[in-house]
Amino acid sequence: MATENYIPDEKDLSILRILQKDAKLSVRDIAARINLSPTPTHERIKRMEKLGIIKEYTTVVDRKKVNKGMMVICMIALNVHNKKTAGKFIEEVGKLKEVVEFYNISGDFDFMLKILAPNMDEFHEFFVNKLSEIEGIGQTKSIFVMNSIKESSQIL
Repeated sequence: MATENYIPDEKDLSILRILQKDAKLSVRDIAARINLSPTPTHERIKRMEKLGIIKEYTTVVDRKKVNKGMMVICMIALNVHNKKTAGKFIEEVGKLKEVVEFYNISGDFDFMLKILAPNMDEFHEFFVNKLSEIEGIGQTKSIFVMNSIKESSQIL
């Protein structure tokens, strides 16, 4: 069964909504909530995992409680626009643990990075000694997040 041809039905969508809120629930608990027995519920979950609809199970951590209280959105424009420069840039940024989200975007900038750091000094250290050392960067713009109004990984 190919992912592009597969359309989740209402039971699958219910399973996904439940798992997005609490991935630690047992199959039995999920089955009870969607009025289905555990075996077909388990089969649906396994099928969605196999198809890549369920990509991973993860834990949401309060960044402030683990000394990552500063969030910075960094916009980057490359100075040369070709496959080699972009590929090398993507490879190098992908290695940076401070970068928790990384997007290729349109407009005045080519990439947008979400960076977490303990404080301004640590961000500056990261920016000067790691990020700005990557070849191909032409222009940057850093936006310092003052307060998170909504953060969510739930798409359904």
